[in-house]
Amino acid sequence: MFTLKQLCVLALAFGSFVTLNANADGPRLGRPVSNEELAAWDTSVMPDGSNLPAGSGTAAQGAKIFAQKCAACHGENGAGAAASALQPKGPITSINAAEKTIGNFWPYASTLFDYIRRAMPWQQPKSLANDEVYALTAYLLALNKVIGEDATLDAAALAKVQMPNRHGFVMKFPDRI
Repeated sequence: MFTLKQLCVLALAFGSFVTLNANADGPRLGRPVSNEELAAWDTSVMPDGSNLPAGSGTAAQGAKIFAQKCAACHGENGAGAAASALQPKGPITSINAAEKTIGNFWPYASTLFDYIRRAMPWQQPKSLANDEVYALTAYLLALNKVIGEDATLDAAALAKVQMPNRHGFVMKFPDRI
């Protein structure tokens, strides 16, 4: 029969053996990720517009895309339906989320682009081409009277858009703006 001290020594020796063998060999799963593979997933767009992709679109093009792919949830012309309204409203007077829209709440146009590209349409996220995302962003910004209806958005133009609520937030990365 083993004493408690002998059992502890035996368990420690066995644990050390297993750990050393596991670390030495490893499960050999996966492989290192290449820079090209990593770049394909690095789609983050910063508030200053850095990392925006190539492409362009107009509000008129965006209106057609919106009618086809967005109006079922957001309503005709963004008036609201199953999902939130996207049309402009007055200034925010409470903490009610229904008062917050693109024109009175979002601080950066580039984050609107990023959100549409990553999450919309909700049943097929990441299914829109960059030109479609630029067009939808232009349409929604024009709908909220942030840009003119005849504006064309691309990476350079989108980075220059000044949102009405740009200074309504505490800066997390003030050196990036």
